Amino acid sequence: MRTLLVIAPNITLASAIRAALDSTRYRVLEHGSLREDEFRMAASSIDACLFDVDLTTVEPLRDIERLRRVLPQCPIILYTSESHRTWEEDAYLLGVNYILAKPVRGRLLNSLLDRLLAIAPPVEPLRPRPEAPHAPPASVAPGRMIETLRNYSSILSHSLSADALLKEFLLLLREILGVNRAAIFLRQSPRSLGGAGFTEGPQKLRSACAVGLSPGLLERFELSLDGGIGGAVFRSGRILRRESDEVERDPLLRREFDLLGARVAIPVLDRESLVGVAVFDDRITGEPMANEDLALIFHLLEQLGLAIKNIWWHEQVSARHQMMFDILRNIKTGCVVIGRELNTLHANDMARLCFPRPGRSTDAFDFSDLPQSIGSKVFELLKTGQAVPDFKYQPPGQPQRRYQISITPFGKEGSVLPTAVLVVVEDCTAADRIHHLEMETANLRLVQQMAERLAHEIGNAVVPLSTHQQLLAQRGADPEFQQSLAGAMEESVKRVTRLVDQMRFLARDHVGRLESVPVKQLIEEALRQARAYHPATTVLLQYESSGEPLTLSCDRQGLQHAFTEIILNALQAGAPSCQIQVRTRSETDANGSRWARIEVQDSGGGFSAEAAGKASEPFYTTRKVGLGLGLAVTNKIIQTHSGKMEIPAPRGGSPGVVRVSLPLGPAVPPSPAAPSAN
Repeated sequence: MRTLLVIAPNITLASAIRAALDSTRYRVLEHGSLREDEFRMAASSIDACLFDVDLTTVEPLRDIERLRRVLPQCPIILYTSESHRTWEEDAYLLGVNYILAKPVRGRLLNSLLDRLLAIAPPVEPLRPRPEAPHAPPASVAPGRMIETLRNYSSILSHSLSADALLKEFLLLLREILGVNRAAIFLRQSPRSLGGAGFTEGPQKLRSACAVGLSPGLLERFELSLDGGIGGAVFRSGRILRRESDEVERDPLLRREFDLLGARVAIPVLDRESLVGVAVFDDRITGEPMANEDLALIFHLLEQLGLAIKNIWWHEQVSARHQMMFDILRNIKTGCVVIGRELNTLHANDMARLCFPRPGRSTDAFDFSDLPQSIGSKVFELLKTGQAVPDFKYQPPGQPQRRYQISITPFGKEGSVLPTAVLVVVEDCTAADRIHHLEMETANLRLVQQMAERLAHEIGNAVVPLSTHQQLLAQRGADPEFQQSLAGAMEESVKRVTRLVDQMRFLARDHVGRLESVPVKQLIEEALRQARAYHPATTVLLQYESSGEPLTLSCDRQGLQHAFTEIILNALQAGAPSCQIQVRTRSETDANGSRWARIEVQDSGGGFSAEAAGKASEPFYTTRKVGLGLGLAVTNKIIQTHSGKMEIPAPRGGSPGVVRVSLPLGPAVPPSPAAPSAN
């Protein structure tokens, strides 16, 4: 009888499957959810699994991955009410055998189960080959070999502590060879895992372990790589004996050998560099150690040097891991590290505060605790390796709270898919609020500055009118007074009208009614209007063109005001008798678009470096009168026409130049005249 496991949130699917199958052939077990521990214990007795899911989100794929880890060899059939082709492909890639649509069809289910659970033919057991007639008996006693292996394996329990490992090694060596005294001196561990490893300059070798020597002596005694035993072994890289000529010639070598009571010094290498030095006395019987024994000890110490180097690397990795763990734990930003299998490798306290879950213990944080919008992007990055740009997240039910989410992949060099991702959650609520307040404050400062400038400019325009109003009752009939009043009213109206036009164009973000206007006609109209604002006695306009008549499709009133401000700025920069040069030409850029290039040059001393950079800013002026809005309004009008205004850097007192670039579009037919009212 075959055992089928049905995982479904309700009993409808299990009842339908029981009704469709032969009860003598199949036993149906029913579970409402995925219970990994229980299924793992019963994995060997389950022949097939039927899973009730809807393939419309990423969550079922995670359940399928968990189910496949628990039942790696078990066939899986999915029953779905709704599904999407992309999720179906992912399900098949995760090891699903069949995906069926509800309701249960008995004949189809029986046929699929027969294919999946077909019994393979029995395999013929292998017959053992007969032994050779004259096989030689084992030459080594198993008991002795096991005893040697047991003694050697006692070192493995100290494999992460260099001092304990060396201590155990010396004790075993003393037991085997009968050494009277022994000590091992080590260099300081390298600061980093890469590069040269050990620090440069003079170094000391401290005592890591010893047998038969006084601890008080070793606490105050060190070997140096600059001289003595440490220096000699470091330079030669070979075994050094007390009775050698080299030792006899060097007083420092003799003193150190005699102080330690040693007869031989052996380098501890890691196949690349010197890790330390081991010193040994003769045997407890007084006999010196043979050369064969010293050679074996040399090779054993070389393997020990590699183990010590690995221990040092492990300590550095552990220290860095602990440092990174402390940083992530204490940082004021939420950090979650998700592994390849969607398991949570790390989550700090701030992440738990950002994504709370009722009933969660202090240390528990699951991938499902991440919101759907964040978890789906993490899943997509792990599966595809495509970078995810930073984005903002607003928790549901908390309209005032906003988080900045950054998802960073981690992977091995050369690997396409990441092995883990780091989710950084930064609470930007306060920063956004401060930014909003800063914008409001800047706007208020701008309004305040505008109000002050407008009040000052309007006041200047009203002062002549106010003065004449006070004298009107007394001198109203005086012809000279009437002429003065008319002039004051005309001048004040001009100033207020220009100010109103500047405010209107500065507030407009769109182009008005389009007309086809020749550039030369536009410049001449702007000149006439500018002369009305400036009492220049003589103004000479020199107009130069490339020969091609240029016509702009534009808001005539807006561009006329823009060139009026440019020409008025040129008039104000020159003498009472000034000359203005206007040069026009057409150009075609790299994209094939045609542009009208218009340059207006005055006869003054040119812009200063500061004025060239700030001339288009609102309220910037070098004159004692005016608001400083002329070129700012001009720049705004030209930008709404998709153009650009430039002020070249000054060249040592040369005249000032303003360049305007406007697109040359197709001609616009003139608007029909409005019918006149009778």
